Amino acid sequence: MKIQLVHKFEDLISIDNLLSAWREFVKGKRNKRDVQEFQFYLMDNILSLHRDLINKTYKHSGYRQFKISDPKPRTIHKASVCGRLLHRAVYRMLYTFFDKIFAADSFSCRKKKGTHKAINRLREFFYIVSKNYTKPCWVLKCDVKKFFASIDQQTLIKILEKYIPDKEIISLLKKIIFSFKPGLPLGNLTSQLFSNVYMNEFDQFVKHKLKAKYYVRYADDFVVLSEDINYLEDLIPKIKDFLQTKLKLTLHENKIYIKTIYSGVDFLGWINFPGHRVLRTTTKRRIFKRIKESPAPETLNSYLGLLKHGNSFKIMGKMIFL
Repeated sequence: MKIQLVHKFEDLISIDNLLSAWREFVKGKRNKRDVQEFQFYLMDNILSLHRDLINKTYKHSGYRQFKISDPKPRTIHKASVCGRLLHRAVYRMLYTFFDKIFAADSFSCRKKKGTHKAINRLREFFYIVSKNYTKPCWVLKCDVKKFFASIDQQTLIKILEKYIPDKEIISLLKKIIFSFKPGLPLGNLTSQLFSNVYMNEFDQFVKHKLKAKYYVRYADDFVVLSEDINYLEDLIPKIKDFLQTKLKLTLHENKIYIKTIYSGVDFLGWINFPGHRVLRTTTKRRIFKRIKESPAPETLNSYLGLLKHGNSFKIMGKMIFL
């Protein structure tokens, strides 16, 4: 029997949860005009949201769209302040529960995880699989095509229903999910959680059905390591079939490759080798471009912090003298 969420709809929409969600949401946003307008009538707005949720009259607002390049062009969809407050309330009620059932080697949008932990885990697997770099070690690298846009909403809801017995919570989650089509919007806090819930089905398949012991996933990028290249080649059709039939997702055909660790593995912006890592060329170009466009100290310091995680002393020197 699966573990199920014990919280009820009343817990999620309670005034206490909405106020706690507001305190978390407003951090770093107090200078935003829409946030200030909402805060001016804060209790009225929270009570109004609470009343709409109780009466089942809540309707999710539309989204404001804008584009970013990080590193490739992406379209972000931003909900209203009220919508984002509700997302935060949902997230804080569901995250702790779902985080306990996620695979240990899933690193995206999770507390005490992140890109650097994922890369360090990959490096740890280099060492283990190669038996201290004395044996071959191969890496299968894949990613999902148009991941967020391809998430099937009905499939997502069926997965959520396995873990959440409260029908009223499911009804509210449907309103959030169906507020955007297709897939999930980049920009919703709930999208980060829902995407991990969705891909947890794949994580469990890889770990328990395929018996892949050395596996790391960050969002839609994932790697499997083995000393046997034939084993990894045999995994590809099984992975494709599961993603297509169970999750309605497709791999990037031109981004599937198997490489030895000694030739370098491109993962999360770094080319990873045994014992060291170097920045991907496109990542370096993007950093230099951003610093020239925004030479503020905080921009420089944020990138210097990133570069400390790899062999980047020459790049750091160039950045300082830009």
